[in-house]
Amino acid sequence: MSLLPQITQSLHALNTTVIAPGELLVRSIERYLLLIEKWNKVHNLTAIRKPQDMLIQHVMDSLVVLPHIHGPNIIDVGTGAGLPGIPIALAKPDWHVTLVESNQKKIAFLQQVKIELGLQNVEIVAQRIESVPVSRCVNTIISRAFSELSEFIALTRQWANTPNTDCRWVAMKGLCSEQERKQIRVPFLIENIVTLNVPELKATRQLIIIKHDFNSVSSD
Repeated sequence: MSLLPQITQSLHALNTTVIAPGELLVRSIERYLLLIEKWNKVHNLTAIRKPQDMLIQHVMDSLVVLPHIHGPNIIDVGTGAGLPGIPIALAKPDWHVTLVESNQKKIAFLQQVKIELGLQNVEIVAQRIESVPVSRCVNTIISRAFSELSEFIALTRQWANTPNTDCRWVAMKGLCSEQERKQIRVPFLIENIVTLNVPELKATRQLIIIKHDFNSVSSD
């Protein structure tokens, strides 16, 4: 059964002007979902098995962040099966999306996705994020179910260590606890907490947006 009608309906339900749900995007999302389903049978990329459920819980969950992040240079830390990086790259072909993942089976999957979908704006890095050399200024460092906030910042802070770097960390969470939010200390601060509405998904989703405040002084 074709996923195209459901994908089109879900994209329109996002109700955002950031995404133009054209035919190319719709078909690319379908191919991506079918690739996950195929590889999942051998490599167990995700616990979600049905493409219809992956569409909501993975792809729409990724695309809903677009109004709250800035390009054109994005780093997706611990991307796994390419989430949220692949959906973002599909929706924003003029952005450069770097997928960082250390698991070799997942890297093989990501390389296949890049080839089959012709993603010229995707770079795949088969390393742990703390080992990746800083090669460019980035606008957004994003993660989805990667780690707690303090570890996320500690492993990636080298990417935004100069005052002229307008970079934000964006952590995709369920319900982020106050205890975890308190892990963020100067010179970093939580700039915004965004509650997201993912169509057809009843679970709570939040974005924790963090910046490096160069006007503050760390007590470390």
